[in-house]
Amino acid sequence: MLSVRRAIAVSVATLAILAAHGAPAAAAEFRSVIDGAAVLYDAPSAQSKKMFIVTQGYPLEVVVAVQGWVKVRDASGELSWVEASKVAAKPRTVMVRIAQAAVRQAPDDNAKVVFQANQNVILELSEVAGAWVRVRHRDGGSGFIRAPQVWGV
Repeated sequence: MLSVRRAIAVSVATLAILAAHGAPAAAAEFRSVIDGAAVLYDAPSAQSKKMFIVTQGYPLEVVVAVQGWVKVRDASGELSWVEASKVAAKPRTVMVRIAQAAVRQAPDDNAKVVFQANQNVILELSEVAGAWVRVRHRDGGSGFIRAPQVWGV
């Protein structure tokens, strides 16, 4: 009887540890600025302090959505608020993080380079393929870029 109680106690403790540390984190939710530009505020009100203006396509990570407003994180890590009507889940975009990134024909470091994308260039996200993402430039070029080289995945 004592060993059964001990086994149950160990199982419960193990489940508690796994629940606290072993559960995978939920994937981040991103939205993109639509229709021109959006003002980022320091609070969920148009009367609050205007912090930044971001242009169409800029990807923002959703932290929380509340009554017509979305608290977001930008590529620099800053938190702010944007009107929910100014952002959408589609089309989904990413922004190049590094000075210059190679966009390749296939998700492979040895694949032919289709084009180079400079830092802060916005690309439309087509799909996530493991450590690579398939993107399309507004001028029509498309290919694969390593996920860590872009913000918005």
